[in-house]
Amino acid sequence: MVTVMAANNEYGGVFPLARIIPEARSRGAIFHTDAVQAAGRIPLDVQGWDVDLLSVSAHKIHGPKGVGALFVRKGLAIHSLAPGGGQVRKDRPGTENLSGIVGFGVAARLARQRLSENSAIGQLRDRFERKILERVPDTRIIGAAGPRLSNTSSMLFADVSGEALAARLDLEGIAVSVGSACSSGSTRPSPVILSLGIDPSAARGVLRFSLSRRTTEEEIARVVDLLPGLVAEARLAWTPAVRAVAV
Repeated sequence: MVTVMAANNEYGGVFPLARIIPEARSRGAIFHTDAVQAAGRIPLDVQGWDVDLLSVSAHKIHGPKGVGALFVRKGLAIHSLAPGGGQVRKDRPGTENLSGIVGFGVAARLARQRLSENSAIGQLRDRFERKILERVPDTRIIGAAGPRLSNTSSMLFADVSGEALAARLDLEGIAVSVGSACSSGSTRPSPVILSLGIDPSAARGVLRFSLSRRTTEEEIARVVDLLPGLVAEARLAWTPAVRAVAV
C-alpha cells in the first residue's frame, strides 16, 4: 500500500495525487491518502483521484474532536484490527460516537458550503506574508513556490529559536506552532521541514501560523505590528548562545 498526504499539515503543501496514484497503481499498490488537513480547504475528489482509501477528521473543519471517517472504495476488502461486535459493518467494534458523528456531518456540510471562502482566507494569508517579509529581515516562506492550502503559513526566521519566539507570541495571546500538533513537546527540528532540504539549525526557526474563516484583518494587523520586535528580541537572545557554542 502507498499512502500520501493530500496536503501537508505543517507548511500546507498540496501534493499531486493525480500524478502519484497512476504510478502506484501501475505497480499494483493500493492507494490511501490522508486528507485530514485538506478537508474543507480543497475539494476531495475520491472518484477523480481514483483513491482506494481516504481518511478525514472532524476537528480540522470546526467539528468535534474524537471522530473521523474512512472512505473505502467499493469492492476493496479490509480487515478489522480488533474482534468484536457488528458495528460499522464489522470493521470496528464498540459503540459508535453518535453525537460526534452527527456533529461531523454538520461540520462537513458547512465546510462544503464554505469552500469558496478559502479564496478570501488565502488572500488574507498572502497579505500577512508580504507584510512580514517587508518588516522582518532574513525571513522566508516555506513552500511558497508550489501549491499550498490557503490557511497555512510556515515562516522560517533566521537566527531564531522557534520555541522562544512561540513563547513570546504566546505571552501576547497569539497561538502558533513550531511543528505538528502530534509532535508537540519535541525539541528536535521537524522531519517535514528537514525533508525539504533545510539545514537543521535553520529549521529550528520555523513557525506555523494557521488562519481560518474566523481570522480577522485586525488580528493579522496585530501580529504584523508585534512580530518584528519579538523576532528582534529572540535573535538577541539566540545569537550569543550560538557564538558560545561555535567558540
